[in-house]
Amino acid sequence: VQLVESGGGVAHIGDSLRLSCTASGFTFATHVAGWFRQGPGKERESIAHISSGTGHRFHAYSDSIKDRFHVSTNDAQTTMYLHMTALKPEDAGVYLCAAIERNLFDGGWPDEASRLVTWGTGSLVTVSS
Repeated sequence: VQLVESGGGVAHIGDSLRLSCTASGFTFATHVAGWFRQGPGKERESIAHISSGTGHRFHAYSDSIKDRFHVSTNDAQTTMYLHMTALKPEDAGVYLCAAIERNLFDGGWPDEASRLVTWGTGSLVTVSS
């Protein structure tokens, strides 16, 4: 069971960037998947999550990225994307994807040390002027 992020890099203010999170050993059809980010000197924050399973579809966004970022999954439910637009300097940081079995998700994510959550290794996003 593994998650691998890709697509990070350097962007300018106002640019768009797309991050990918590919799952192996499971699919997002049975899990709630989410994106977190950790800026320099900041705590890890949940910014978006999605459930794509049949009869259990929803997505949610934090106020800091709402209307600028969009989360989606591919048809095979093996890859989750974070489409980022209108990037700001405060969007810089390490972006991590995570997944938790759908029946274990109660609307909030467990502590990052929880064994219930599968984490990716992170992808760095830098936003320059």
